[in-house]
Amino acid sequence: MKNSTVAIPRLETAALVVLLLFVGSLQLSVAISEILLTVVFLLWLVILLVKRESLELPPICWPLLAYILLTMVSVATSIDPIVSLIDSKEVLLFLVIPIVYRLARGHRATTLASIIISVGSVAALYGIIQYGILEYDQLGQRPQGSMGHYMTYSGLLMLVISLAAARLLFGTRNRLWVSLVLPALLVALTLTFTRSAWVGACCSGGLLLILKDFRLLAILPVITAIFFILAPAEITNRAYSIFDLQDPTNRDRFAMARVGIRMIKDHPLTGVGPDMVPVTYADYRDEGAVNQVNPHLHNVPLHIAAERGLPALGAWLWFIVVAFRQLVRQFQKPQSLALAAGGLAAMTSMLTAGMFEYNFGDSEFLMLLLVILILPAAANQETTGASEALKI
Repeated sequence: MKNSTVAIPRLETAALVVLLLFVGSLQLSVAISEILLTVVFLLWLVILLVKRESLELPPICWPLLAYILLTMVSVATSIDPIVSLIDSKEVLLFLVIPIVYRLARGHRATTLASIIISVGSVAALYGIIQYGILEYDQLGQRPQGSMGHYMTYSGLLMLVISLAAARLLFGTRNRLWVSLVLPALLVALTLTFTRSAWVGACCSGGLLLILKDFRLLAILPVITAIFFILAPAEITNRAYSIFDLQDPTNRDRFAMARVGIRMIKDHPLTGVGPDMVPVTYADYRDEGAVNQVNPHLHNVPLHIAAERGLPALGAWLWFIVVAFRQLVRQFQKPQSLALAAGGLAAMTSMLTAGMFEYNFGDSEFLMLLLVILILPAAANQETTGASEALKI
């Protein structure tokens, strides 16, 4: 009995350390982060068994459980169930939520947020070096940090900017440090040439300004003017292309939307199956399409509906509503104010950028998003316990 009592604090410490390493690795390596997630999952499971704790699931878990179930239905009806099942392993990443909810209680949640911002600032500096020194300065070769793709890198920067800006506006500690690293994050994101992430960051920033003081929106035109004055010509040209309907990537996105609608009409309940969009794309390809095949439809709700069916889209929308509702509640509590503001901004950036990019299907992006979303609830665990969780 004594040995068991001594082992519990050690397990807690080990799990927390691995959790910190996992969160820190999210912006560095997907392979390392997934290994660390596996380790922290096992430690979390052992802690629950040894302490005989009830499993606590925050409210956002329930729509995600429905999403998982409907994904499996889609897998079963897919034209290639094995490939679809392998592609659906991403649903295991939802384990991030109960793990962080249990292990990052109280002040630990703020520590995790600090790690995210710190690693993000280092990744931003690396991206700036890639642009300025290593000649990652064109659409064909963009800054990508240590990630395998510039879209993943820009999406992660977008989330970190949301969290950092929220701390700057609503935090009570470490604001000076954040004010120093936030410009580097913004510059790095700008240099990725990623328009969807630009739009997402702008919308999340606008939301934070509204939450702080609606009158602060007056600074947005000033920031926009500074951007167009200081940014390199290739960056400003990229920004102008957002509004160019003849831009090839814009035309292809409209074509993908029409392809997605046709897929939904033919498979409204279960979709074509996870990872089957590129397989069936040729059958639905629009005459106005630019690319012969696309790996996804560059729109989160459209892709989910086409790939997994309208019921799965309904579950995802349920998740969005519950997540926003919970974050608004956490925003009203002093101990989670800044974290909740960061969560609201992160969700806003995901949704707006997700209209032009399938970011919800990016493993690194999804894991970091889920961590940010659950931190406010975890921060309140120290004082409110599991009042908002259902014990099973």
